Amino acid sequence: MMCYSLTQRTLRERQAANRLLPEHIDKIISTYQFRKEKERYSMRVSMERIEKEGYNLNISRYISTAKPEEEIALKAVHTELVVLEKQINEATEKHNGFLKELGLPLLP
Repeated sequence: MMCYSLTQRTLRERQAANRLLPEHIDKIISTYQFRKEKERYSMRVSMERIEKEGYNLNISRYISTAKPEEEIALKAVHTELVVLEKQINEATEKHNGFLKELGLPLLP
């Protein structure tokens, strides 16, 4: 088995040059030494899987760094939009009443 670790995520962000600090190195060594698996950071990969992947050792082939998208409650969002649209229509009618009194063109 091979152990993959995504060290890029361990690097300090927002610097012109990425630098591994001692605690990062310790984490990488510990992960490898004890074959720890951590979501979006490390995993053990069998030789069969590597063979299946055409011996491609690109880390992103085995470890995804993508964060799951936030789930949207479509019913709740739809209900909220319906309520907002009703409020907009009511406000437009009220506003058009004032515009009519003033002899100004109405809003669509």
